[in-house]
Amino acid sequence: MASGRLLCVSALLAGLLSPRAGAVTVSTDTPIVEVREDGDAVLNCHFKTEIDHSPRIEWKKMSRGDVSFVFYEGAFSDSFRGRAEISGATVTLRRVTQQDAGMFRCEVSSGLDQVSLGETNITLRVLVPPMVPSCEIPSSALTGTVVELRCRDRQSVPPATYSWYKDGQALPQPSTKDPHLTNITYRLDPQTGTLQFNPVSRADSGQYHCEANNRVGEPKSCIGKYMQIDDLNVAGIVAAVVVVLLVVSLCGLGICYAHRQGYFHKGHRGSAGAPYSSAPQEDFKHTQSFVL
Repeated sequence: MASGRLLCVSALLAGLLSPRAGAVTVSTDTPIVEVREDGDAVLNCHFKTEIDHSPRIEWKKMSRGDVSFVFYEGAFSDSFRGRAEISGATVTLRRVTQQDAGMFRCEVSSGLDQVSLGETNITLRVLVPPMVPSCEIPSSALTGTVVELRCRDRQSVPPATYSWYKDGQALPQPSTKDPHLTNITYRLDPQTGTLQFNPVSRADSGQYHCEANNRVGEPKSCIGKYMQIDDLNVAGIVAAVVVVLLVVSLCGLGICYAHRQGYFHKGHRGSAGAPYSSAPQEDFKHTQSFVL
């Protein structure tokens, strides 16, 4: 009796743990596929059905919440027609571009199996080697100022990292652990491509260029440019200020002298050219006789 119950329990557990009868299973051995631009991408999709040996196979592309068909009712969509092929459920895309990058879904459905739908997702990454980066390098600057050099490649996938060179020698990344690099006055960000001197000195004069690298293709560099660092001409600035002050002082003295000489207060003249007085003539005579 006890042995019979044990057999029943074993059979029940075996039924629960075993795959469901008539189930469609779909899987892939490459959930992430990386291929260089213009190369061929193989999207592996493996399926198994218990009853239906001619299931329905569909491929879809998932893009920011939108779903578009890649392979539907035995044919590829317009954007993939002529450069895609299918074998079983595995799809091969020829001459992939950046527009092809994204998540693809392989769906296998069977109306005869108990579990009629199975699916798996594959992410396609289209790699782009570095392009010649754009560099911003000032031709000159003054000592003691903050100078920033910029380098950028916006097309490489994955994003490039950047290295800066001075006179053909790579600039090391500043490190507090290396005693020889503690006195470096620049900051180098390999992710953004910025090289900042704070402050810049005459010793920083030289030929600079930047290199972009993402390990997909050969590194690319921009054209080098010479950056000249000069000292601030304090003596010249002081002399210019003194000259300006002298000119202003002389102008002020000239105006004061002209004012005292009456050049700015000349009397009005009558029609005959004689000075014209605003006081009546009779009042003048009366005053004169009073004085006498």
